[in-house]
Amino acid sequence: MTQLLVIQHVPHERLGSFEGCLTEAGCRLLTVAMAEAAPPTLNGIDGLIVMGGPQSVYDQDRHPWMAIELALLREALRKGLPILGVCLGAQMLAAALGARVTKNPQKEIGWYPVMREPGADGDPLFEAFGSTETVFQWHGDTCALPKDAIRLASSPLCMEQAFRYRDNVYGLQFHVEVTEPMIRAWMRTPVNRAELDSLHGVIDPMAIRRQTQHHVGRLQQLSRHVAETFCRLLTTLTDAPHG
Repeated sequence: MTQLLVIQHVPHERLGSFEGCLTEAGCRLLTVAMAEAAPPTLNGIDGLIVMGGPQSVYDQDRHPWMAIELALLREALRKGLPILGVCLGAQMLAAALGARVTKNPQKEIGWYPVMREPGADGDPLFEAFGSTETVFQWHGDTCALPKDAIRLASSPLCMEQAFRYRDNVYGLQFHVEVTEPMIRAWMRTPVNRAELDSLHGVIDPMAIRRQTQHHVGRLQQLSRHVAETFCRLLTTLTDAPHG
């Protein structure tokens, strides 16, 4: 059975709609809360999914576990394990690859368009994505494109929306894994409510709720494609020798 390490940074940013696809594909999920649990090892691990969170990569002095996670990601990269990073997970992955993480000029919270880049042509993870897709976002940081990585998607407010490194490592700045109940829960979570309040009406929570009903169905289609494609990647590489 394929064993997948899932790294969580906060309880409410979990696998969401990814979980069903992964378990259906026969993945055994080992979920670790980095801020609370003992550091995980990669013994017996066939791949990693690194989820989002409100933390910033450049605040490692406030979050000592980040250095441990970065070392773990670098080890996974050396071993050639499949990795999927989402939001903060993508930024941590970029940092592990030597790219800089900084504040984005503008926060993206809610539903925003992302545009497919030429580098996505022929990429299996992006096969289901049209030239423009409306996806869910909740981030204030961004990262530079890691050296030797391929840009897969961008947006008017954030150039680095998705990247691929080699053939087995993906970073997605946006969230395809969220469900409508998850979005409602996120908007009730104290840390997120405080962030919305700090923007003084720039982001309209009611607009996000209305738009969710319109866009979440297509998002679930993209989520299933991403999860199933990552599962196939895991299956393909499970028996391959790791460096």
